[in-house]
Amino acid sequence: MKTNIIYNFMLEEILFVSGKPGLFRLVSKGKNIFIVESLLTHKKMPVFMQDKVTPLDKITVYTESNEVPLSSILSKISEKEEGHEIDSKMIDSDNEVLNSYFSRILPDYDKRLVYPSHIKKILSWYNLLVKEKLVVFVEKNEADKN
Repeated sequence: MKTNIIYNFMLEEILFVSGKPGLFRLVSKGKNIFIVESLLTHKKMPVFMQDKVTPLDKITVYTESNEVPLSSILSKISEKEEGHEIDSKMIDSDNEVLNSYFSRILPDYDKRLVYPSHIKKILSWYNLLVKEKLVVFVEKNEADKN
C-alpha cells in the first residue's frame, strides 16, 4: 500500500519578525505588543506593533499562475525529505543548486520574484520547525484517508 506523510502544525502561532533571525512562537499578545519566544535561543522578548510581524500561515510564494501557501510548500518538502531535516550543506549551496531543489518542490515558482535568499529562508524555516518538533508527521495508508 502507498504511504503518504501528512503534516500537522500551527503556522498561525509561528511568526517571522523582519530583521530578526529565525522564527518565533507567539507566547501572548497585548494591545500594542507581542511576547514571543525565539525558536533559536528559546528566550522570550517583546515585539511591538511597529515591527513587521508575519504569521507563517499568511506567507505565500509566487508561481507563474497564482500564489501557493507556505504550508503547502512545507508539506511538499516534508514529503520529499520523508519528514527529516534538509542537509544544511544543501541549504548553504550556490543559487543554482537551491533553484534546482526548489523547482522539484514547486516547479512553476516565479523565478523573477522568488530569489535564492527566499528559498534559503524557507528551507531553513522547515529545518527549524522539524528540529523543534513543531511539525508532526503521521504516516497514513491510502485506505485510512476515507
